[in-house]
Amino acid sequence: MKKLVCFDLDGTLTQHRTKLGEENTLVLRELEKKYKLLMVGAGGAERIYEQMNRYPIDIIANYGMQESKMIDGKFTIIRQETSAVDKDYFINTIKYLREKYGYTEYKGDTIEFHATGMVTFPLLGTKADINDKLAFDPTREKRRVLYPEVLELFKDYAVYIGGSSSFDFAEKRFNKYHSIMAYAQKNGYKLEEILFVGDDFGDGGGDSHVRIYGMDYIEITDYRNLRQALKDYL
Repeated sequence: MKKLVCFDLDGTLTQHRTKLGEENTLVLRELEKKYKLLMVGAGGAERIYEQMNRYPIDIIANYGMQESKMIDGKFTIIRQETSAVDKDYFINTIKYLREKYGYTEYKGDTIEFHATGMVTFPLLGTKADINDKLAFDPTREKRRVLYPEVLELFKDYAVYIGGSSSFDFAEKRFNKYHSIMAYAQKNGYKLEEILFVGDDFGDGGGDSHVRIYGMDYIEITDYRNLRQALKDYL
């Protein structure tokens, strides 16, 4: 019997960096009648909250570096862990990767350093148009070409093929499985009572540790078919 249902956001509940739609909002509301719901994302908690149209839900963000919940009806960050990163190493190594693989033209910044210490390498730049990002690498094949070398160059970090056109870097201890289990322990849930719903379980994917460590999960291939995928739980 499941008691805690955890969700990824981009590609699972919504199109990447797109507001939560009415239909999937209704799915969440129906599920809430039976289960505790938890968002588990790669982005920051406030960004997730706003993308979900301020849906009142507990959020684990940045692969577990940040956590928020609603307190007296207000969005509140209750935990934020930070880690120091060698910014010069990231800047120089990403410059090398751009030049080697031809990603020398981009919009905005070449790299994003998050407040938590998580780092994003956006191949198209931090200010790239959303439509360009969505069209860039929908099957993740382009980034999988780079992934072995990126993994080797940043071997001290967990490396994720993130979003629609980027790589994410975090301390190795931060991943969705361990973050969910820390939340579960704190809130009285057992592994067998947890279900994860996501879209990116392949090697290097943001949801991959859920698969690797054996948490029950449902894979979403199209966020528009969420209701059908979860019909047995509604």
